[in-house]
Amino acid sequence: MVMPGGPDDRAPLSIAPDDLRQLADHDARHRSFAGGAGPLTALDTGGAAERGTVLMVAGYTGTKEDFAPLLAPLCAAGHRVVALDQRGQFESPGPDDPARYGVPELGADLVAVARQLLDETPGGLHLVGHSFGGLVSRAAVLADPAVFTSLTLLGSGPSRLVGPRAQLLEHLAPLLDAGGVQLVHETLEQLAMTDPQAQEVPAPTREFLTRRFLRNNEAALRGMADAMTSEPDRVAELAATGVPVLVAHGAADDAWTPAAQADMAARLGARYEVIPGSIHSPSIENPVRTLEVLVDFWASVTVSAADDRDASVRS
Repeated sequence: MVMPGGPDDRAPLSIAPDDLRQLADHDARHRSFAGGAGPLTALDTGGAAERGTVLMVAGYTGTKEDFAPLLAPLCAAGHRVVALDQRGQFESPGPDDPARYGVPELGADLVAVARQLLDETPGGLHLVGHSFGGLVSRAAVLADPAVFTSLTLLGSGPSRLVGPRAQLLEHLAPLLDAGGVQLVHETLEQLAMTDPQAQEVPAPTREFLTRRFLRNNEAALRGMADAMTSEPDRVAELAATGVPVLVAHGAADDAWTPAAQADMAARLGARYEVIPGSIHSPSIENPVRTLEVLVDFWASVTVSAADDRDASVRS
């Protein structure tokens, strides 16, 4: 979820003031995948994927560009990376029915994309879901765990969103009723300008954020908000799949609390990482450390799988 928080005493972010964040340079090309409600637009680095393919899924009001700082470095490290707009986000069209944006149906989109990727580039497939995208990614793994080599929950939680951000979402429906996506954007912009960190975002990035927000499907804003604030706790189900999980979040995450995410990691028996110098979007707030955490986790999963195969052969 990419929404502003209020001013507070959060530590300075690791990004430089002139970092273009979502506009970071990369060589990924635009392409589309077949989803359950129409085409899904993605950035695809291509490559031989010597170390596997990575599918990265944006959160509420977020898009594929939220992973832009990671695309080139991950590709250079031997991964093929595909960052996806979910249906109704930015460049992925979506239906005008809020009921078509529930977590199970969005998760089915990810399974469909994952299968297409595996057909194109056989090998491991690592799934990364940010915020609401983490809830959707979890649903995809639960629907078909055999498709995924690992799951990373990045700034996501065990169940429905609560707290200040959930309270903010409660105001979306009347705003949409009164003035549509435009009024929601204007309201969020006014709120963001009370946050000193939001004021430091470079003008080209602010222009991009405005353009992409205004292309959100109104039904998607309604349906995803409902889904995010009603998701049940499915941690035990995820643990039972046996898919390796990384739980990672910013040190000052203001969506699901760090305590809630740490508890989720313990219940999953998952690897757990706190990314310093970041709040709710580590990929753009501290991409250097986020990159290190992801690559190290995926390498450990690969080594573990190889050890398991060796043990099976010896037995």
